[in-house]
Amino acid sequence: MDFGYVKPELIKEIDFTLPPDTDLTSRVLKSTNTQVSFDAYVGCAKWGRKEWIGLIYPEKTKEAHFLDEYVKQFNSIELNAVFYNMPKKEQIKIWREKAENVRNDFRFFPKITRGISHLKRLKNADELTSQYLENITEFGITLGPCFLQLSDNFGPKNFDVLKSYLEALPDDFKLFVEVRHPEWFSDKSVRSDLFNMLHELNKGAVITDAAGRRDCVHMEVPMPQAFIRYVGNGLHPTDYSRIDEWAERILSWKERGLQSLYFFLHQHDEKDTPVLASYAIEKFNRLLGTSIELPKIITKTES
Repeated sequence: MDFGYVKPELIKEIDFTLPPDTDLTSRVLKSTNTQVSFDAYVGCAKWGRKEWIGLIYPEKTKEAHFLDEYVKQFNSIELNAVFYNMPKKEQIKIWREKAENVRNDFRFFPKITRGISHLKRLKNADELTSQYLENITEFGITLGPCFLQLSDNFGPKNFDVLKSYLEALPDDFKLFVEVRHPEWFSDKSVRSDLFNMLHELNKGAVITDAAGRRDCVHMEVPMPQAFIRYVGNGLHPTDYSRIDEWAERILSWKERGLQSLYFFLHQHDEKDTPVLASYAIEKFNRLLGTSIELPKIITKTES
C-alpha cells in the first residue's frame, strides 16, 4: 500500500498521537445500547503473498492454495481483489467455499470495484452497482460490510454526487466510505456535512491511519462500528506503540457502545504484515476481551 508513505528517516518526526473523539463519535456511542455484544475482525488486505510461504503458509504451498492457508490464520480479509475487476459469481463461490471448508466465522470485506468509484466516479453507475450487488450476494454468510474508496481527487465539490449515490443504495447494504481529498478534512463545514450525512444514511466511515496522511485519522464514527485501515512502516517501533494506542481507544469506544471492530493491517512492503497483525490480535484479545485466534507464525525450527 503506497498511500501515506514517508521515507523511513522521517518516521521519527511524525506525531502519531490519535486525535480526540469528535462530537459526532461521542453522540453516536452515547446513544448506543452498551449491552449489545461486541464482535471483532482483524486481518490483512490480500492473501496472495509468496513472501508468506515459510511465515504463515507451509513450505511448498502452491499459489492456488494461498487462500486455504490464509483462512486458517485469520478471521477476515479486506478484499482488494475485487477492486480492479467486477467480481464474478463463479469466483466468489470458490472463495466462499474455501472459507466455509475451514471455519464458519470468516468474513470477506470487499472493496467497491473501481469501475464504479474511479472510472464512473459514482455517476451513471446504477447498472454497474446493481451487477456488483447481485454478484457479491454469492458470498452468503461470509460477506462482511463493503467499503467504497474514493479517489484522491474526488473532493467536496462532489458531495451531492456522493449523497445521491448512497441514498440510492439498498437500506440494508452495509457500507463504509473512505475519502482522501484533503478538503474533506480541512474545511470544518464540509467535514461536518460529510460525516453527518453518513450518520443519517446509516453508513460508516473508514479511518485510514498512515504516516504521511494524518488528516485521514479523522476519528469520526458515524455508526457504532469502526472500520480501520492501519498502515505500518516495516515493523518500526512506532508500529507497535500505535497499535497499543488504538487498543486503548477502541476499548473506550467499546465501553461506550461500539458494536463491531473491523481492523485491517497494511504495510508498504507487505512481507511482515502477518507479524504486525499477530501483535494487534494479541493486544486486542488482552485489552478488549476478544478471543480471536492468533495466526501461527512458522519458526525456523518448524520449517
